[in-house]
Amino acid sequence: MTEKPFLVSGRNTIIHKIRKVDLLVVNGEDHPPVLVTHKGIKEFTGRIPENKREAKVMDLEMLDVTSIDIFGEEKTLLFVQTINGKEYKVDYSKYGTPLFIKIHQENAF
Repeated sequence: MTEKPFLVSGRNTIIHKIRKVDLLVVNGEDHPPVLVTHKGIKEFTGRIPENKREAKVMDLEMLDVTSIDIFGEEKTLLFVQTINGKEYKVDYSKYGTPLFIKIHQENAF
């Protein structure tokens, strides 16, 4: 079994940990997906892969936060820590504004 490219921490934090695999975070049907790379995080505007195999071909790991393996429910607020040491706050209630995705903390390594 291969290592997952992410960790789940607490009630709403995802930690990205493998540089060459980006994370595609899906939070229910009503919220836009976000793409987590080793450089940062942004709204995903491409076509969402239909299954994990298709995602793997695109060097993506799909994370459905509503999955029982992750958080088991939709989240209004999600924190994502990237490999470059930054923690981002994704506030789905502020979608469409500059506050949707913003840096929450920067950690110096």
